[in-house]
Amino acid sequence: MPNAVYVRRTVLFGDCDPAGVMYTPRFSHFAMEAIFTALDQWLGAPGLRNLMAEIAPPVRAMSFEFLKPITWDDELNMKVTVAALREHSFAFLVEGFMGDGTLAFTANISHVCISPDTREVVPIPELVRRHLS
Repeated sequence: MPNAVYVRRTVLFGDCDPAGVMYTPRFSHFAMEAIFTALDQWLGAPGLRNLMAEIAPPVRAMSFEFLKPITWDDELNMKVTVAALREHSFAFLVEGFMGDGTLAFTANISHVCISPDTREVVPIPELVRRHLS
């Protein structure tokens, strides 16, 4: 698997709910943003466009575990790794760490490979497999 990619992100006022805690749907945005940054490093920028030149990669499954409240102005350091490569799908693990190194959340996000033309499931293209393995 390729080396982990780290992405730093500051939680903004607009990322939080009225209680001042990061709004739950923002976690998916942060995680996907971190994955896109990792793809830039693994596939060459622009990583998502390079990936989509080969396949359409819709999300098949997404799960989160929230371990610590995150609030406005918190600094997150997100670690992105390739969690799995299968025949027709691949998965990423995003771990969000607070500035002090405390694990605040984990996200598991898997994508399935779809042909942009036929919308049928296809194997992971060899070029993508090579860069993600």
